[in-house]
Parts: sequence; C-alpha cells; structure tokens
Amino acid sequence: MKKLQILGTGCPKCQQLTENTKAAAEALGLDYEIEKVTNLADITKFGVMMTPALAVDGQVKSSGKLLDVEAIKPLIQG
Repeated sequence: MKKLQILGTGCPKCQQLTENTKAAAEALGLDYEIEKVTNLADITKFGVMMTPALAVDGQVKSSGKLLDVEAIKPLIQG
C-alpha cells in the first residue's frame, strides 16, 4: 500500500493537490492511503519550505507547486 502524504496547512492549493492525488491514484488503480500533514513542525521535518508538497512513502516528490493529475501519476507509480 502506498502512503501518499499532502503537506500543507489546508489552503485551497493543498486541498486541490489532495483531490488531484486521489484522482491519480484511482486512475492507476493503486492501493493507497492519503494522510494530510498540516502541522508546521511536521512539515519542516520533511525539509519542505514551500507548500503544497507531496510525499510518497515518506519521500518528498514535489513542493511549492500544485500538480495536475497527469504530473502526479509518474511520481506515485514507481
């Protein structure tokens, strides 16, 4: 099971990244869980300075930009 983490304080871009990530995982047929990391101390532990960010199984794949569904697919597949 893939652990997909959305790092951000809950702003509209963070919410959209969550929706786009869910759509990408569904399109790929992945077995996944989504966790929202909203605590700033927890976000900085990932080394992320700009949100929204996407982490897959604890590894940051993107930060500081809102990715669309097609851009997320290759990041969560591997």
